[in-house]
Amino acid sequence: MKLCLIGHSFKYELEKLVRIFLPFEKIEFSDEAADDDGTAVTRLERSEEKTVLSALLLINGKSYTKSYELSNNAVDYDDECERLLAVALYDDFVSASGYTPEWGILTGVRPAKLYSRLSRKNGDAAAEKWFKNALNVSEEKISLCKKTVVSEERITALSRPDSFSLYISIPFCPTRCAYCSFVSHSVENAGKLIPDYISLLKKEIAYTADIAKKIGLRLETVYIGGGTPTSVTAEQLGGIMECVADNFDVSDLREYTVEAGRPDTVTAEKLKTIKRLGAGRISINPQTMNDFVLEKIGRRHTAADTVKAFKTARECGFDNINTDLIAGLPGDTPDSFYDTVKSVLELDPESITVHSLSMKRSSRLTVTGSFPEVKVGEDAGKMVSFARKTLEEHGFSPYYMYRQSKTVGNLENVGYAKAGAECLYNVYTMDETHTILACGASAVSKLRQPGGSYIERIFNFKYPYEYISRFNELLERKKGVISFYENYPY
Repeated sequence: MKLCLIGHSFKYELEKLVRIFLPFEKIEFSDEAADDDGTAVTRLERSEEKTVLSALLLINGKSYTKSYELSNNAVDYDDECERLLAVALYDDFVSASGYTPEWGILTGVRPAKLYSRLSRKNGDAAAEKWFKNALNVSEEKISLCKKTVVSEERITALSRPDSFSLYISIPFCPTRCAYCSFVSHSVENAGKLIPDYISLLKKEIAYTADIAKKIGLRLETVYIGGGTPTSVTAEQLGGIMECVADNFDVSDLREYTVEAGRPDTVTAEKLKTIKRLGAGRISINPQTMNDFVLEKIGRRHTAADTVKAFKTARECGFDNINTDLIAGLPGDTPDSFYDTVKSVLELDPESITVHSLSMKRSSRLTVTGSFPEVKVGEDAGKMVSFARKTLEEHGFSPYYMYRQSKTVGNLENVGYAKAGAECLYNVYTMDETHTILACGASAVSKLRQPGGSYIERIFNFKYPYEYISRFNELLERKKGVISFYENYPY
């Protein structure tokens, strides 16, 4: 796809717009108009009193065009020019593909956060009107935003200026799923790194705890994720959790989560270790209860294994269990996804997170044809709509939401929970409510200015082998946490 930018420089937003419909298309940019097939010409033409914003899409041997006019005296003129160009190009793609994404032109990661900000500034009615008329968001997604905001704001209100959360990365899995875009490594291929990785991880945890104490930060939540943390042994996982207990002040801790993740890694021994060392919330993530789909995505467990793992967790005393599902997996259909939702509800978890498949180049999933994502997006849209309706009927409410690039149907990921079972960490990290200190490979510490909105990030090395070989350099980077709080004291 060639994207021509004539008379303007709104490259970033228009590129994101194209990726809604053609997520894997290579995009070339030009400041001159072209008439080749596979070209989008976006144009800003300003006259004495008005500006015309237009988009011409040439694709599959057909042409589509749309234009809008804007007064040169319009409030927020530059932002409106960018928006109207995006709307014009969006209209062309909707006509060409026959598909209307429910989030309209909205491409941001945190739609509920945007809705909340607009509502606080201009009122709820104005926020709803803007989402519907200016961004072309459907009424269903607006409703989802409004409900999510209510839960998010109740949870974020618990945070204080000196609050922080701790994230610990264990980036190993039994196998790598076909859809996976995270930095995770199969135990078969990277198992030899695990002892050294855990040894250094414990050192980083202790080092991070010392920094938090010097600053005087208050620990609110702990989240051990991955990968699949239960890919390591009970002894290894217990050692990591003991390190947390030995080094951090957990007296004010509101929540402690460990992702048990893959059902084939869950054992009573590991669960008892997790429970004994202070975690009250776990996540068991089948993604689907369809054995055919599980095999297709490279999982080595069955739906029966999920049921067994869940029952074992209950027997070990866990009364706050989350399950993750993914809409849009290869081989899945709306009907089989509906069966998955119903099967998971029979387990009676406290929360259910419904993800939409994010197709990444690094995964093994591929799609072909003209607008290949349309059918997958339409089916995934039916799946997430069914999930929301059914879960709300069973007493679950949406409490946090985020979006990823290249997601089928430009859809969303939503956490649903029974009252009082919401994952605080999920809200804090997605809303960027307070500082997240992160340990482990690929972990990113996000430092939030107390009383302000500025965010500063400190990146750990991405891969376990790099984490191990450059560990001392990593610790040097982490001194930046102290410098940050010297500049932005609470």
